[in-house]
Amino acid sequence: MAQVATPDEVARHEPVACCECGNGLVGADEVGVQRYQVFDLPPVRVRVVEHQVVSRQCVCGVVTCGAAPEGVDAPVQYGPRIAAIVVYLYVGQFLSRKRTAQALAELFDLPLSAGTVTSMTRRAAGGLDGFLALVREQVAGSEVVHFDETGFRVEGRLKWVHSASTGKYALIVVHDKRGRVAMDAAGILPSFTGVAVHDAWAPYDCYPAATHALCNAHLLRELVAVTETTPSREDGWCWAKQVSDALLELKTLVDQAAATNQTSIEPECLARLTGRIRSAAQIAVNTTHRRRDKLEAKHHALARRILNRQADYLRFATDFRVPFDNNAAEREIRMIRLREKVSGCMRTLAGARDFAAIRSYLATAAKHSIGFLHVLTELAAGRPWLPVTT
Repeated sequence: MAQVATPDEVARHEPVACCECGNGLVGADEVGVQRYQVFDLPPVRVRVVEHQVVSRQCVCGVVTCGAAPEGVDAPVQYGPRIAAIVVYLYVGQFLSRKRTAQALAELFDLPLSAGTVTSMTRRAAGGLDGFLALVREQVAGSEVVHFDETGFRVEGRLKWVHSASTGKYALIVVHDKRGRVAMDAAGILPSFTGVAVHDAWAPYDCYPAATHALCNAHLLRELVAVTETTPSREDGWCWAKQVSDALLELKTLVDQAAATNQTSIEPECLARLTGRIRSAAQIAVNTTHRRRDKLEAKHHALARRILNRQADYLRFATDFRVPFDNNAAEREIRMIRLREKVSGCMRTLAGARDFAAIRSYLATAAKHSIGFLHVLTELAAGRPWLPVTT
């Protein structure tokens, strides 16, 4: 924190008398000033504005009524800033309905019920139809899109949250199902022809029009698990370690090339490291083909997947638009898990879908470096923020 050049208020504290001889100091020369600045909030209270809609009668006998401002349509109602703060706390900061109502009561001396929190959230989500349609269109037309899904407790049962995101847009939806039915309902993958970045979960492969890129962060975690559960040879070699070392070396080469505005790495390096990955995976397939227990069967399946999906795992090394991992999608999903951790499951499926719609709105605003409270105030005022598209 640093001092500001122009404070809102200046309070001067003058000495009354000399600390040595006791003489009065009124009118004495000023020889110095020490500046101390305190940053604080003034007392905050709700401001009530009464709108009086006046009717007047013309000399011709016709009565003409004035018009209330847009959005003012009830004898008593909350304004857009209060509604924005409620949704900000409830959806943006993951408070429960009860804690959101309590925060408004204590911060602004504004008592409201948990039901009011729900109704404000419902109205906010209801104003996002145009925004969601725009985001769905932009994501579906993007070159590279990240996809992920996670479980979400709703009404005491397991539902599924699906996300599709790019560097500028985020779409989050809640559905009863985890698989293709839900992905179709989200409205991205059925028409998507770009690069779909995801983990190796099979339903994503039901969309052949997309080019697929598999997450190497997931793969590295699986490889670490293999090294921890497989006895090393006398020379210390492990097939999973060879695959992970080659992957990380490829990532380093790609990062270095991208940093110098190159669009590819040396073909010889790519061929050498790809060969190391393939040879290690082939050795694993051969040595685990008997699948004598569940662990060996799991290792065999992983090795075969590396061989069969080599192009999808290594797409980051041949197409620099494609990232090494799917962390961008996991960040969107992580917010859902955080909400569940902080405030528990959602009470209704409708509430969960409202939550997902508003999270899509906030996540997209954040990707455009726009603050949550601003876009929520615009939404509550009936003017939802829309990203500028090109």
